[in-house]
Amino acid sequence: MNLEFNRNEDAMKLAWSQVKQRVAQIAKGGGDKAIARQKERNKLTPRERIQYLIDNDKPFIELGAFAGYEMYEAEGGCPAGGTVSGIGYISGRQCMIVANDQTVKAGAWFPITGKKNLRMQEIAMENHLPVIHLVDSAGVYLPMQDEIFPDKEHFGRIFRNNAKMSAMGIPQIAAVMGACVAGGAYLPIMSDETLMVEGNGSIFLAGPYLVKAAIGEDVDAETLGGANTHNAISGIADYKFATEQECLDQVKRLVAKLGPTATAGFNRSTAVAPALPADHIYGIQAPNNSKPYDMQTLIDCIVDANSFDAFKNDYGKSIICGYARIDGWAVGIVANQRLVVKSAKGEMQMGGVIYNDSADKAARFIMNCNQKKIPLVFLQDVTGFMVGSRSEHSGIIKDGAKLVNAVANSVVPKITIIVGNSFGAGNYAMCGKAYDPRFIYAWPSAKIAVMGGEQAAKTLLQIQVANMKAQGKTVSPEDEQQLLNDIKNRYEKQTSPYYAAARLWVDAIIDPAETRTVISEAITAANHNPLLDDFKTGVFQV
Repeated sequence: MNLEFNRNEDAMKLAWSQVKQRVAQIAKGGGDKAIARQKERNKLTPRERIQYLIDNDKPFIELGAFAGYEMYEAEGGCPAGGTVSGIGYISGRQCMIVANDQTVKAGAWFPITGKKNLRMQEIAMENHLPVIHLVDSAGVYLPMQDEIFPDKEHFGRIFRNNAKMSAMGIPQIAAVMGACVAGGAYLPIMSDETLMVEGNGSIFLAGPYLVKAAIGEDVDAETLGGANTHNAISGIADYKFATEQECLDQVKRLVAKLGPTATAGFNRSTAVAPALPADHIYGIQAPNNSKPYDMQTLIDCIVDANSFDAFKNDYGKSIICGYARIDGWAVGIVANQRLVVKSAKGEMQMGGVIYNDSADKAARFIMNCNQKKIPLVFLQDVTGFMVGSRSEHSGIIKDGAKLVNAVANSVVPKITIIVGNSFGAGNYAMCGKAYDPRFIYAWPSAKIAVMGGEQAAKTLLQIQVANMKAQGKTVSPEDEQQLLNDIKNRYEKQTSPYYAAARLWVDAIIDPAETRTVISEAITAANHNPLLDDFKTGVFQV
């Protein structure tokens, strides 16, 4: 290994280490005191519940760990959006698991909590995954009720989706391990089966205090809506257990008895190890993604050895397209190439830009993958489409629209990995969040914005300085530099993967060395949904 590779490797490992440190802090939920109170009531934390439930010999992909990150400082924070969720295996069956975190504001729902839970339901619906709810929540966070209660993408949409999933034949199991209050009381009852833990689990539309205020009745929580009440009197619940472990054991037994389902039939052969070891991937990118690199090397760390077949290899070289296998799964790969290349005028230009020919090639390849029912993997490191008179005269907008059309209308599963830059319309063309990827992940090196930080900061600086001068203010070079630094720092924070993950623009920030596993698990999930629409591109200019 050369010195540059080692520097790159150290920088990427450091970036991933920082991600892990932040995840470890998030995993503490509401903090040590809140966890201690949970233990005093013989309750597990949400992550302990999930760990007890899942098969430990198979991957668990946590989703939305950074939801709400640094978004609710005035409210004391909302680690992981107040829920822990992800895709794991229970009794050999791949499932979506969503667990409320009672240590975070008693499991109350913030706006980001609703968005996260809806995203998990969307993933379950798109991939026909059974859903396991581990319920322990006080309901809507009242100080922010206007941002979580009434709208289409708010709290009530959860129960609408419960009904839709039931009609789709997607199993839903709710284990009530704590409070389940008000509107939230509908979630377990709209699930197929409801399990309750004695002494801690409760379900009611209004708690004892509200009942007292509303109708003057004095009643304790257990009598009002505890496990005994709902198993023996109301008939709402189906099972009761003395401990959480016994409750979770029953969930395992229920999942083990689920019948087989039809699959999409995506092609899979025996997996072959990649040509390059997984940890080689750490040394490919320069710190801050500041230098070009060969995307093909990155691909060779992910795909099964000798499985990559390049499509139009000598044409449109700023995008690599090709068929391959990842952990045995047949895939189509669309990846930005950031090598330095020579233009017709002999100038050196960095890739990562989408040119006319690259857009045309990628659009055709995407159509081919849809024709053959092959899932698509997008590896994003893109600064946008090529600009300038030459590109405009060549119809870059038309060719870009053709690519966007193909991505938007694609019916096969799309998995997007943002490994570097994701700027402007390049984000759209390479299947950004707005284009319905089944899953979208980011490396620690990812940056998502309308344009790069340096260009954006200089543009904003020019506007700000012009406004100040128009007001008769004197702006010294030192003032300009300070303004530039302030704007750049603010903009850079907004382009970071943490900012994106906090708002669920990406499902998770992943370890680059785990990219192959994450993609394989995504296709495994997608293969559970046998229903693919016919591929139609609509009208586009040729």
